[in-house]
Amino acid sequence: MEDKTFTISVYSENNVGLLNRISGIFLKRHINILSLNVSESEIENVSRFIIVANTSEKWVKNIVGQIEKQIEVIKAFYHTDEETIYLENALFKIASSLLFDEKQIQNIIKDSQSTIVTVSRDFFVISKSGRRSEIEDLYNKFKPYGIMQFVRSGRISVSKEKMEISALLESYQ
Repeated sequence: MEDKTFTISVYSENNVGLLNRISGIFLKRHINILSLNVSESEIENVSRFIIVANTSEKWVKNIVGQIEKQIEVIKAFYHTDEETIYLENALFKIASSLLFDEKQIQNIIKDSQSTIVTVSRDFFVISKSGRRSEIEDLYNKFKPYGIMQFVRSGRISVSKEKMEISALLESYQ
C-alpha cells in the first residue's frame, strides 16, 4: 500500500494526558505527526484533535482503532485530502521599512490575498490562510527581503461528508 496524507479527527473529553498517549501511538509505529491542532468542537464540552500524518491506509486504520481504545475518546475518524476542506494559517513579521521602500512587497501581499494585521514603526504583520503550498510560496517570496518572525498553525479541517458524531452523542443521552 502506498503512503498518503490522512487527516485524523478525534473527538474526546478534555482530559490531561490524552495528547501524550495519542502521540505515543504514533511513536510506537514510527509515524511522524505532520500537523496537530486541538480545539473545542461543535459539541459542548467535547474537544477535537486534528492530526495529519503521511502513512498507508492500513496503518491509519490501525492508529484510529488504537486511539478509540483510549477511555476519554468518544470517536475517531480518518479522511484523505480529497474528502476534506482544510486550511492552515500563518503570520509573517517583516520590517516596516520594506512596506514603504519596496513596491514589490505590496504586490506580493495583494497577489497572495494576505491581510495586513498590524503596522508599527519597526514592523508589520501579515496573516495568510490557505493550503500549505500557498503559505510556503508566500514564505519563499518574502524570504529574500528578510522575515523577522514566522509561525504557521496546524491544519484545521472539516469533512465534506456529514460526520455522524452528533447523532452518536445523542444516542448516549
